[in-house]
Amino acid sequence: MYAMVRRYEGVTDPAEAGRLVSEEFVPLIRPIPGFVAYFWVDAGDGVMLSTSVFEDRTGAEESTKKAADFVRDRLTSLLPNAPQVTSGEVVASG
Repeated sequence: MYAMVRRYEGVTDPAEAGRLVSEEFVPLIRPIPGFVAYFWVDAGDGVMLSTSVFEDRTGAEESTKKAADFVRDRLTSLLPNAPQVTSGEVVASG
């Protein structure tokens, strides 16, 4: 499995960002081959995290492209800063 974590800082409206991600973004990535799971976390103080898990790197990279397009098209005012992205092979899970 392959996981990708994005950290967004300076989020202006976490509730609205969460609504849009849930209603519009998750349906965009769920059909990507190898999709396992997606989580959107409100870490407080204007910080939100997304975690995508796919069976392989190819699916994770496709989700990154869709995320960039979605943020640009739908979330620019809510997520004004580029995310910090960390990704890699899952070496343990539970």
